[in-house]
Amino acid sequence: MLLPIRTSIRPRRTPYMNYALIVVNTAIFLLTYWPHRNIYTGAVEILRPWADQFMLTPRPQLWQFVSYAFLHGGYMHIIGNMFFLYLFGNNVNDKLGHVGYLCFYLAGGVFSGIGHLMVGGGNVLGASGAVAAVTGAYLVLFPQTLITVLYWFFFIGTLEVPALYFIAFKMIILDNVIIRYTWSPVAYDAHLAGYAFGIASLLVLLATGLVGTSNFDLWAMLKRWNRRRVYRDVVSSGYDPFGSRVTAKPVKAREAESPADNEQGRRITEIRGEISRRISERNLPAAADLYLGLMGLDSRQVLPRQHLLDIANQLASESKAVESARAYEQFLEHYGSYEYSEQVQLMLGILYSRYLDAPGLAVKYLEAAAEKLSDPGQLKMCRDELSRLKG
Repeated sequence: MLLPIRTSIRPRRTPYMNYALIVVNTAIFLLTYWPHRNIYTGAVEILRPWADQFMLTPRPQLWQFVSYAFLHGGYMHIIGNMFFLYLFGNNVNDKLGHVGYLCFYLAGGVFSGIGHLMVGGGNVLGASGAVAAVTGAYLVLFPQTLITVLYWFFFIGTLEVPALYFIAFKMIILDNVIIRYTWSPVAYDAHLAGYAFGIASLLVLLATGLVGTSNFDLWAMLKRWNRRRVYRDVVSSGYDPFGSRVTAKPVKAREAESPADNEQGRRITEIRGEISRRISERNLPAAADLYLGLMGLDSRQVLPRQHLLDIANQLASESKAVESARAYEQFLEHYGSYEYSEQVQLMLGILYSRYLDAPGLAVKYLEAAAEKLSDPGQLKMCRDELSRLKG
């Protein structure tokens, strides 16, 4: 069993609209929930008779596309929905503003209801579809934040998972696609429609600039991925990124005085701070992705020694040979006196030899490493690689 209990980001401003939606949902639940047996049919009903008209039915009235999302069929239903709305909605409210968030929430309920009816669903009630839209929006806006997850199987504990993976694979694919019970009253299709609306609409809003983008949202990640894809295509077509070294042009004194005075400087400062935060959270994949974005803005930026080494190691573990080699080279350039620099040289030699087809550079770094390596296993690896290259 997996239950998200906390996110690693807090809203900058009080999310009054999200709190208001939680209060309104709870108040309407208390007014309308009344489990009883119908004296005429003998069937068990969960709403007061006057509230039945507000459920979404296969032959809906227009108002039902909104009203159904404020009704709930039990205490666990309302508690579960309001908990997830609180968990993910506060930060989405902060990003969209109060009016924008309210419109988005209501639209999420409408579109999830449409999705439910399009696949032939019956009567439905509950805020689950609207909450799913909010959760999908959180995935797009804050994919690299960490979600603390409580788990219990044979034992109980917590772990931290990036929001992108937890929401996409656990909450959407596992909970609503793989684990589906035909007898269950859960409106899975309404959930999926809500997630689809939340993800698609926020991507469109970010792409068009109607919602301010950052370097850390899903749209920015997709753009960075596309830039790396284009770069890999250029490299595979024969371009040698190591055939020449470009010397950075001197920075004009006026520009160097205060990089935060321009937009690029502001973004660089923001990214550097976010990298430090991701590393402190032990979220190295996100830190490495941010580092690549930083290098795209200004390749002369240098991180603190341990941060740069951690990111270079992470890029190597992700099989990003070109990027990790550049990070290791930058490390040696600025922190050449590091007491274990020979291990960095060994890594560079292996990368250039086995993955980047640059034997000249491989020999250079391997020979430098062989002079200082003391670990027998590493020294043997280094010499074996040198023998293979020179043989």
